[in-house]
Amino acid sequence: MNHFDALAEFEKEFKRLFKKYRTLDDDLEKFKKILITTPTGIGKNFVTVYSSQTVKIVKARMACRALRDRSLRIIYSYFEQERRIDFIEIYFKGEKENEDLERIKEYLKNQNSTRHPI
Repeated sequence: MNHFDALAEFEKEFKRLFKKYRTLDDDLEKFKKILITTPTGIGKNFVTVYSSQTVKIVKARMACRALRDRSLRIIYSYFEQERRIDFIEIYFKGEKENEDLERIKEYLKNQNSTRHPI
C-alpha cells in the first residue's frame, strides 16, 4: 500500500480547481487507485520527467469527469523504497502549458520539509 502526501502548493491548486471541477475529489481517488497498482503508470498518459536511484518524478494525465473526461496534468514523485507518492503540482493544460520546473527542482532539494498527508 502506498502512502500519499502533497505539497502545500498542490493543495492550493487542488482547492482552486475543485471550485471549477466538482468531480475532482473522486477523480483524484480513482487516480490514486491506479497509482497503488502501477506507481509510475503505464502507457502514453504517464511520462517520467526525472529519475534517480531513490525517486522518480512523473507527469501524468488524470481524467476529470467535470471536463467530460478530458484530463488535468498532475506531477508527482514516487519513492520506490518507501512506497510513497508526493503530489507536487496539478493544472489544466488549457490554463497552463507546462509543469513548473522550478517547483520540481526546489522539491528535489527539500524533499522532506514541505509535505502534507492527503
